[in-house]
Amino acid sequence: MGHPTKVQLISRKKGADQYYINFPTAVAEAMEFQKGETIEWVVEDKANIIAHRPHVPPSPVSVKKKLRYS
Repeated sequence: MGHPTKVQLISRKKGADQYYINFPTAVAEAMEFQKGETIEWVVEDKANIIAHRPHVPPSPVSVKKKLRYS
């Protein structure tokens, strides 16, 4: 399920326009983003942008995968 988000444009007088894309609160909280955290963006193609977190906080829950052998 996607989260629709509008692109915002801030036009400056000196020509340094900036575009903003905000994460919905539900996504930011699920990802445990922190104020001032750096996110890297990679343009995959004209339809897809990939966001990457170079520094991920450790998970509070340890999940162990169980493998079933035939």
